[in-house]
Amino acid sequence: MKILVTGGAGFIGSHLVDSLIQNRHKVYIIDDLSTGLKKNINPKAKFFKIDIRDKKVNEIFISEKPDIVFHCAAQINLRASLESPVFDADVNILGSLNVIENAQKYKVKKIIFSSTGGAIYGETKKIPTLESYTAQPTSPYGLSKLTVEKYLKIYYNLDKDIIPFKFQGSDKVALSATKSGSYKQFGLDYVVLRYANVYGPRQNVLAEAGVIAIFILNILNNKPCTINGSGRQTRDYVYVEDVVRANLLALGGNKIGIYNVGTGKQTSVNQIFKKLTQFTNSKISKKYEPPIKGELQRSALDWEKIKRELGWKPKIDLNTGLKLTIDWFKKR
Repeated sequence: MKILVTGGAGFIGSHLVDSLIQNRHKVYIIDDLSTGLKKNINPKAKFFKIDIRDKKVNEIFISEKPDIVFHCAAQINLRASLESPVFDADVNILGSLNVIENAQKYKVKKIIFSSTGGAIYGETKKIPTLESYTAQPTSPYGLSKLTVEKYLKIYYNLDKDIIPFKFQGSDKVALSATKSGSYKQFGLDYVVLRYANVYGPRQNVLAEAGVIAIFILNILNNKPCTINGSGRQTRDYVYVEDVVRANLLALGGNKIGIYNVGTGKQTSVNQIFKKLTQFTNSKISKKYEPPIKGELQRSALDWEKIKRELGWKPKIDLNTGLKLTIDWFKKR
């Protein structure tokens, strides 16, 4: 198939591109290299250096005619979204709509959207958290990702539990009923993947607040590690190869909807620091700074739905993933 990957020079996107090419797909990359790296680009992919907000994105859809779009490009730093919510919305909402509008206009079969788990759910009473839990984002980043999800579900593909309005005369909106009884406004199928905290090789410490990559780089450079808050705050850490497998299963499946991609396990920042210093035999020190506004205290995602419907489960345990990531950073 012909597949377009936005953000294909980035951390997750570049790993996805490599796997798609290994599976003999023809791959096109859109990336402005603001956070992605040129060295991450697979030479077998066709690369377009362009911002997802650019109107010329439509020329790529016209010339290359992709069958599938993986939309990974985003402003990915939660802390940056707190400092500049307008910029976050510009990239993550308006940029995404530019991609989705072109996907709909040029008859893409499916769009697979890289969303976020913890930042969308907010502080929850139920951990691990199910997809059905009411979204309560506490940051502009979480809000922008949730907004794009709503566009995909409610506007570009009306699910069967939504009753279409009846319009009169020239105001009538075209709604086509499928055999299953669902209604589609544009017929654009979608899969939303809500990631836990993804880590692994190629994570860019300058572009995102990935604590594992930041700690490893500091440890290898003999610099103390800064922990914001008490360090007891937890996250669900999922290895990048497991995330790529979830994307490939979403490509091959016939399901639409929202799926968590995580391990269901909580690990504190203090525990991450301890493991990394043990695995590197480091005596590096840590220091504590005030907590970051808008960051969660606890987070982990329930992955039973994606296991049940797409056959996915996490395969790389945290200790193995950390060692693989350390080895990669050592070889840089």
